[in-house]
Amino acid sequence: MMLEELKKRLPNPASSAAWIRKGWDLLSPLPGGRKLYGRLLAASIPYTGSIRAEIVDLQAGYAMARMADRKAIRNHLGSVHAIALCNLAELTGNAALAYSLPDDARFIVTELQIKYLKKARGTITGVCHCPPQMTNERKEYPLDIDLLDADDQLVAKAKLTTLVGPVKPVGPSHLER
Repeated sequence: MMLEELKKRLPNPASSAAWIRKGWDLLSPLPGGRKLYGRLLAASIPYTGSIRAEIVDLQAGYAMARMADRKAIRNHLGSVHAIALCNLAELTGNAALAYSLPDDARFIVTELQIKYLKKARGTITGVCHCPPQMTNERKEYPLDIDLLDADDQLVAKAKLTTLVGPVKPVGPSHLER
């Protein structure tokens, strides 16, 4: 599948949450599709892309993402940096929520809390289970994310609060004054 064809089949990443679901559904079954999805995600959200996380599983109300341990995300103690863990938690939680949102919804984080339980070393996996959200109603959703090391030991727990709302129509009649 050519990049131009992909652009036609996927919504604009900046316009709504729909591209998270549609991109995953389109690419994940293909050979190399999950890797391509990760690259598109990183290009669309550059700061999140800086941790080079990979979405492993994504469905309505559930996401699993992995982040490999590498020098660029380590702290002075030789463990994964606290903010890299925050970034993974945000990606995981928002992916779980956004996958089930309707095409006319968008979202933004309003709060992030994290409790670090032990030094994070090696590959870290983020897991989020949440009730699927099928409305664009303006509402905040609390999301719990567990961050686990390669031995399935809990290294951090995060609580992400995400505000969902409708995509604002674009056009002269909807300009804000």
